Amino acid sequence: MINSLLGVKQNMTSTYDSRGRRVGATAVLMTPNFVTQVNDKSIQLGYGTKKSVRKPQLGHGKKAGIEQPIRWFREVKKGDPSTALGTIQPGTEIKLDQVFSIGDAVKLSATSKGKGFQGGVRRHGFHGGPKTHGQSDRHRAPGAIGSGTTPGRVYKGKKMAGHMGNTRVSVKNLEVVGLDKIKNSLLIKGAVPGPTGGLVMITKLGRIKGYTPPPEEKPSEEEAPKEEVAENAKN
Repeated sequence: MINSLLGVKQNMTSTYDSRGRRVGATAVLMTPNFVTQVNDKSIQLGYGTKKSVRKPQLGHGKKAGIEQPIRWFREVKKGDPSTALGTIQPGTEIKLDQVFSIGDAVKLSATSKGKGFQGGVRRHGFHGGPKTHGQSDRHRAPGAIGSGTTPGRVYKGKKMAGHMGNTRVSVKNLEVVGLDKIKNSLLIKGAVPGPTGGLVMITKLGRIKGYTPPPEEKPSEEEAPKEEVAENAKN
């Protein structure tokens, strides 16, 4: 029923994918999410904690039966009913291995890093003016921004210099290459938008096309049961 969870972006590292290729990956801390409200078409999740939380947030969490202060609240769509996690009620705790597994294709949504006021070259990738024929001060200028008498104004939505970043960004079809249940960490292939410590929403889209799970590791002699070791010694 739930195919999205909340997490916090951590550091980047490198790992190996299912084909044995070394790839860059981003670790996302995903401690258990709590269901704080259930609506007709969506489910509200609560994630994270901090010292000072406003009283309305505390009351909203306690109403759902959650004693710890909740830092973030986000609504997610209800997923496929065939993949339900049982009866989901307010106060239900959802762990990352209940939703995700290695080889999943996911979408990540977060607020990108703010870059401040930037020109057209950096913000939109403009080429700038010519570099020769006596050109002296138009190397990074945007060029013409509209005609003269008609319409006599600049159209809305024209790409110009302005505030860059600090917007909602989504990246689709990234691969889950690692999952640690003990550390509550999910390893995502590639870069994740947003700063370190920023809130990230991860949505499961399906499975990576052509994914082949790695072979299961056989237990070593030290980890093998004592009975098997004794029988091998007799033989």
